[in-house]
Amino acid sequence: MTSPLIEDHALLSDQRATALVTREGVINWLCLPRFDSDALFCSLLGDDENGHWSLRIADGEVLSRRYLPGTMVLETVWRSPTGTATVTEYMPITGGGESGTGAGTDTGDSDSAVADADSTGGEATGSSPGPGSASSLSGDVDDHADLVRHVECHEGEVEVLQELKIRFEYGQAVPWVRRGEDEAGNRVLIAVAGGDGIALHGPALTPHGRTHRGTQRLRAGESTCWVLTWFPSWQQVPAALESEAALEATIAEWTGWLGQVRVDAEYEEPVTRSLLVLRALTHRRTGGIIAAATTSLPEDFGGVRNWDYRYCWLRDAALSLEALLGHGHVDAAATWRDWLLRAIAGDPERLQIMYSITGDRNLPEREVQHLAGYEGSVPVRVGNGAADQYQADVVGEVMIALAAMRDAGLEETAWSWPLQKALVRYTEDRIDEPDQGIWEMRGDPAYFTHGRVMVWATFDRAVRAVEDHGLPATTEQVTRWKHIRDQVREEIMTRGVGADGAFTQTYGSTEVDASLLQIPHTGFLPANDPHMLATVARIEQDLRTEDGLILRYRTQGQDGLPGDEHPFLVCCFWLVEQYAASGRRDEAEALMEQLLGCANDLHLLAEEFDSGAGRMAGNFPQAFSHLGLIRAVDALATTRD
Repeated sequence: MTSPLIEDHALLSDQRATALVTREGVINWLCLPRFDSDALFCSLLGDDENGHWSLRIADGEVLSRRYLPGTMVLETVWRSPTGTATVTEYMPITGGGESGTGAGTDTGDSDSAVADADSTGGEATGSSPGPGSASSLSGDVDDHADLVRHVECHEGEVEVLQELKIRFEYGQAVPWVRRGEDEAGNRVLIAVAGGDGIALHGPALTPHGRTHRGTQRLRAGESTCWVLTWFPSWQQVPAALESEAALEATIAEWTGWLGQVRVDAEYEEPVTRSLLVLRALTHRRTGGIIAAATTSLPEDFGGVRNWDYRYCWLRDAALSLEALLGHGHVDAAATWRDWLLRAIAGDPERLQIMYSITGDRNLPEREVQHLAGYEGSVPVRVGNGAADQYQADVVGEVMIALAAMRDAGLEETAWSWPLQKALVRYTEDRIDEPDQGIWEMRGDPAYFTHGRVMVWATFDRAVRAVEDHGLPATTEQVTRWKHIRDQVREEIMTRGVGADGAFTQTYGSTEVDASLLQIPHTGFLPANDPHMLATVARIEQDLRTEDGLILRYRTQGQDGLPGDEHPFLVCCFWLVEQYAASGRRDEAEALMEQLLGCANDLHLLAEEFDSGAGRMAGNFPQAFSHLGLIRAVDALATTRD
């Protein structure tokens, strides 16, 4: 089987789970009922036997596809020799509110490690969200989730062809399939394996071995609909939702959220889509933001650089929130801060770089042996061992994001400032510890210059929180924070700069790293500082590919893995920012246009771009890439003449 190109896919989301559907109507990746659940359609990482749901028009071709404006509702127009039809696909968003609202009361027990971190600010008391509010999920409606495929014939006559193969546990578990009734008494197709149940509402499909197929004829003006519903297998099968009302509610949810966001007129379409992707990757109830919708789409085709990105990296989420804040969406920041409090609650000294969408910290990495991998790229991994790494930059990223929230007018809660002081203490305790870097390298730990700048940012934002916003801290604490900040700055300028004046990837190294482009974003140095200009010159010399895109680093150095990789899109967007901020406007605009050309027809971006083959690589769609696009556009707007 030939794997579809990564860019051939569209994303569907109900802000709790995601699906990927190809241009030709094959859903080959679906995790229900949440982002990181075991996939029940997994042919993307294997073959047809690992689960899929195809829906197409017989002898038809796709004329166009698009998202309905301001939504994640996909509309595909088909034409056959006998007629035309439109397929509308979406994951309904029904019920529930924003995450963090309505959570139970937290009494602020002083035994909490977060509360203890603020011995000078008074006992941490008040209403949720505090560490105890994770129980708010008990009121969530994760007892079912839906995916809708609606077909309407516009002219002539069309024949709708379907093939459904449900395989739970990443394509491994064949379910027990039968015809039965839902709670309203309607006949449905039911598939059950373990705790998972699936019901398919709509015109019946017929069994063909371990596959179900169906044919449905529609004439002009006729339409039909199939709704695939996940439910806990021990519960009664839910009745089918009313698709027209569900569609209206889902459109209203997406457009209503987007209506609160400010978007610059230039580049409006890609920025709008990027904002919607960030929203689509944010869990509606918990506020956790995942890095991407997939696992194990390769950075190196046929190689081992295959990782599970369906988790919440503190770094990625913090940068995403800065992008959302820049466009007026403060609510998203507040709900993520609540998620952060729950994730770290009670034991900030065991801070991880990533958590699950509910804040769980146990993310063991394992290999799924039965899957052949995308284009033979193995192993297929579930879980992520990088959760156990120490990465020195993470706290700095979080502190910068929390400072941006303050600047946007978001008030601190009884828990949020004590949490930040605990994070500062965590960083101070590890001030001399080498780390694995922003790219989660699996080689030996080192002192990464970017990470050390982020350590500086941790103490800088703590000092500014006290001096600029009046948050409580003792004179002794502030004096110590200033001393460490100044000491780290001197260390960076002494040990993190090469003979040519450029910053180096690690102390004592001659390599350069694209993460160094983030230094101006921290306020450590401006973009036009001679050290930054020298660093950009080295990046252009060592990391720029023939077509002008840049790698994040050279893999033969600190990387620790076999194989190679392709230009990293967020790094390319960072270069746009740097060009714009340092007066290289024409080059910034040219690179921006080139990067927009790396997106697919729906303005979706993966992690990397294979310039030689002209195709995407890595997990998809990637929050990092989309937040990079937003920030690059913001930089161009800020520096516009």
